[in-house]
Amino acid sequence: MSRYRRYDGGDPLAPPVDIAEALDAIGEEVMAGYSPERAMAEALRRGDSERRGLDDLARRIAEKRRELLQRHNLDGTMNEVKELLDQAVLAERKQLARDAMMDEDDRTFREMRLGTLPDSPAAAVSELSDYDWQSGEAREAFEQIKDLLGREVLDQRFAGMKQALEGATEEDREAVGQMLSDLNELLEKRARGEDTQQDFEDFMAEHGQHFPEDPQDLDELLDTLAQRSAAAQRMLNSMSPEQREELMQLSAQAFGSPALMDQLNRLDANLQGLRPGEDWSGSERFGGGEGLGLGDGTGALQDLGELDQLFDQLSQSYQGARLDDIDLDKLSRQLGDEAAVDARKLQELEQALRDSGAMERSFDGDLRLTPKAMRQLGKALLRDVAERMSGRQGQRDLRRAGGAGDLSGASRPWEFGDTEPWDIPRTVLNGVRRRAGDPDGPRIAVDDIEVAETEARTQAAVALCVDTSFSMAMDGRWVPMKRTALALQTLIGTRFRGDDLELISFGRHAQTMRIEELTALEPRWSKGTNLHHALLLANRHFRKHPNAQPVLLVVTDGEPTSHLEPDGEVYFEYPPHPLTLALSVRELDNAMRLGAQTTFFRLGEDPGLARFIDSMARRVDGSVVNPEADDLGAAVVGSYLGSRGPSGRPGSYSDFFGGRGFWVG
Repeated sequence: MSRYRRYDGGDPLAPPVDIAEALDAIGEEVMAGYSPERAMAEALRRGDSERRGLDDLARRIAEKRRELLQRHNLDGTMNEVKELLDQAVLAERKQLARDAMMDEDDRTFREMRLGTLPDSPAAAVSELSDYDWQSGEAREAFEQIKDLLGREVLDQRFAGMKQALEGATEEDREAVGQMLSDLNELLEKRARGEDTQQDFEDFMAEHGQHFPEDPQDLDELLDTLAQRSAAAQRMLNSMSPEQREELMQLSAQAFGSPALMDQLNRLDANLQGLRPGEDWSGSERFGGGEGLGLGDGTGALQDLGELDQLFDQLSQSYQGARLDDIDLDKLSRQLGDEAAVDARKLQELEQALRDSGAMERSFDGDLRLTPKAMRQLGKALLRDVAERMSGRQGQRDLRRAGGAGDLSGASRPWEFGDTEPWDIPRTVLNGVRRRAGDPDGPRIAVDDIEVAETEARTQAAVALCVDTSFSMAMDGRWVPMKRTALALQTLIGTRFRGDDLELISFGRHAQTMRIEELTALEPRWSKGTNLHHALLLANRHFRKHPNAQPVLLVVTDGEPTSHLEPDGEVYFEYPPHPLTLALSVRELDNAMRLGAQTTFFRLGEDPGLARFIDSMARRVDGSVVNPEADDLGAAVVGSYLGSRGPSGRPGSYSDFFGGRGFWVG
């Protein structure tokens, strides 16, 4: 059996949600020190280039709420009653002045009664409830007051009743009275636990025309009625004591009898007893100039309640919040279909992030990025590095997997200037496929040609030493440092798999780290920049790979201020102690004897650091690069690629920003 539902908007042919942009944003937040859970929440709050985020939707909800309160007031029904009352009194006075046959004493008495009416519309209506109107126009206007009040108080509890009962006959009113009586009996049976589904069905069979929501059971009916009744109570709470008193007095005149209000008060009591969880005590402060009647005012209070619920759902500030909590029907009703589509896309994005394998729960229950997510993030960072290294727009990237050597098994389309050998099988296959649609074309066209990629024969042992002292975080270099490490890790893991990369962080002391640990590392207030310990670990890495070319890359923004003592304890002193400098220089000499190609990446403009780094680099015939924080990744990757060139020497910073680049697959 086919099932259909209302179309919920959006492009039905749109591709599945793409998590790449969100994952990049999450990775940035994680590297800045946020937990993955919070980083994902922040990404959803901001949205992306294709959809509005939760913050924007919440802002629009708050604006609509504010606009509702600032535009309206709750005097609408009272003003209508006053207008009808003034109309009736004026018509009656005109009739008294025209009626020459009327007894003069009677005329005087009537005019006096009309002239001494209370200022309160409610009291005036009550005063005139037994008045014998001489004017047909006046009598009709006064009857409209009673009819209006009856329809308004019903519209407070049953949306649309004001319009449905316009021009209603006495029989129609009796039918409504019977519905209220039957409804109260049904609710009182529920309170006693005696109701059945058949009771509900019998009630709907007789009175269902009054409930366009088409509830399927008594609970659905109760929810609808209780929400409306609670909004009506909040409207009363929002009035001033004077307004509330006026309204209560007027309501007794509904349809010219207190019977209707008796039934409605009984209904309110039943609903409050069965649904105590609704907001029966809230209130709002309206301050606009556009008056709302009782029914419309209750609708406005319902809207305000919906807006508050949506704001909470969009804020996601409660325990266990999920985007699935957002009521898309209510959001569409309040902000339109486009907003609901944006929210649904965010729901899909959240689910895709959780289902894609990008995040997982650790043993301690925390959410973390998976290796798959780290690889995807690393590729994005590497593409950014490639763009920075490619130089001016229009210059061609060097699409070479290795400078020379063994075939990698991969191929790519030929471009002008390529010298790699053709991949004959793929080239011929491309020609066959093309000629299937163009039999008269050439056997081989330029666009068919693919060339084979090669891998470099040399193997490198790379030690990337990154400064993790607190100054790196203070000066905005924390995230660029992590981005650099991840980009280099990704490049080596995807394009230079024969190389061995060791990530070494050094603050007060040094330690080797997996990329997942480094990217999740939070800044720590710890004095010391222990380059000595970092170089010890780097040299240990080089000795483990005696047949590889050692490559030492050091990223720092401060002079060495701590070193390891023979007993393993850390010694710290600022300004740097001569022994700290001597031990650091000794380990750098050891790296040179192991054949390490060394590049220092000096962050900042501290003159003392510049003198120290320059002297260290000259001592080991190394290079010094002073990049901006945002260019750090390109500088480090460029230096690494230069170390793998035919000369076997590191390339300079300017070489890699002067038009050279590389391909990221």
